[in-house]
Amino acid sequence: MKSVVFLGDGMADERLPELGGKTPLMVANKPNMDRIAREGRCGTFLTLPDAFPTSSDVANLSVFGYDLAKYYTGRGPLEAAARGINLSPDEIAFRCNLITEKDGILDEYSGGHISNEEARELISSLNNAFGSKKVKFYPGVSYRNLLILKGNEFCEEIDYHKPDSSHGLEIKAILSKPKNDKSKLTSDFINELTLKSKGILEDHPVNLKRIKEGKKLANMVWLWSPGKKPAMETFAEKYGKSGAVISAVDVIYGIGFFAGLRRINVPGATGWIDTNYEGKADYAIEALRQVDFVYVHVEAIDEVGHLGQLDKKIKAIEDFDRRLIGRFFDKMKGNFTVAVLPDHPVPVKLRKHTRTPVPFAIMKPGVKPDSVQRYDEVSCIKGSYGLLKGDGFMKALFE
Repeated sequence: MKSVVFLGDGMADERLPELGGKTPLMVANKPNMDRIAREGRCGTFLTLPDAFPTSSDVANLSVFGYDLAKYYTGRGPLEAAARGINLSPDEIAFRCNLITEKDGILDEYSGGHISNEEARELISSLNNAFGSKKVKFYPGVSYRNLLILKGNEFCEEIDYHKPDSSHGLEIKAILSKPKNDKSKLTSDFINELTLKSKGILEDHPVNLKRIKEGKKLANMVWLWSPGKKPAMETFAEKYGKSGAVISAVDVIYGIGFFAGLRRINVPGATGWIDTNYEGKADYAIEALRQVDFVYVHVEAIDEVGHLGQLDKKIKAIEDFDRRLIGRFFDKMKGNFTVAVLPDHPVPVKLRKHTRTPVPFAIMKPGVKPDSVQRYDEVSCIKGSYGLLKGDGFMKALFE
């Protein structure tokens, strides 16, 4: 049986007064997700347990069913793998956001969703200023970049603030802190690098141009979620299935790399609301001719949630439903299992991830549906799967 998971990053939300006490999922026009719920079985799934950061790397590892206590080492090394960077034992990878700093405040986590080309120029200038045999920045996708520190004097055991959860907070109040004596040097080093980065980026030609265009500046870096290279059992070893991942962001491709899943790059997949939904559907169908399982990740819903843009979140949910899932249903032939869920909520009022369990629906040929008729946060609580944890979602998908 072929299986596909459609993952709408940050899709879940909370009830909003301006929506009559409903959530964006409850008011969005989403006939295909509702079909999966109506013809399948539903439940909720805890993706962000208390002992771990509220980040998408944790949440998606949970969806894949990996033991976080055993395999989670940080977001940085996952994204490094997606970039083709093979970390040595004495290297630590940090996620490096290009952020907007304004009057000493973390104003925006993505530097105004800076373009790939602009980000590369800024990262190049940071390397010219700070790069060495021990310090190197790597460009990624838009604001999502990397810093790698090399040397046994560095330690990944630091406390940090996620930038997309820290809007409006004073920069100096949320700088990293060491967890122990051996990580003090690293914490001090990256804090100094963070503060010094503004002097390199503030008056950079890229940002001077963005000022003229009325865009937010990408005038500081934010270094977070460090870690060393993990060692994970593959998806085939864990579930006996071959598989592939489709996304536009490195964290998903990094998980796929360590899980031994095929990486599929879709032209026009951007990680933003202009992404190529139809292409993702078509490439998923093609991949299922060769593998057992495909994980189709869409970042756009998460991004507009972090920006607090309710109208765009509803529109992104509807595009996800119609242009991706709907197209898949229209073109996919034969019997297959299909599931839909978010990795975590991003309430537009909070603009950050929460630990609330997410709704999911799984539709399988020959499996009797439960009583749930619509796909949303409230309806799925009544589903026959109940609340799942750990590898419960994947086991439910493949059982």
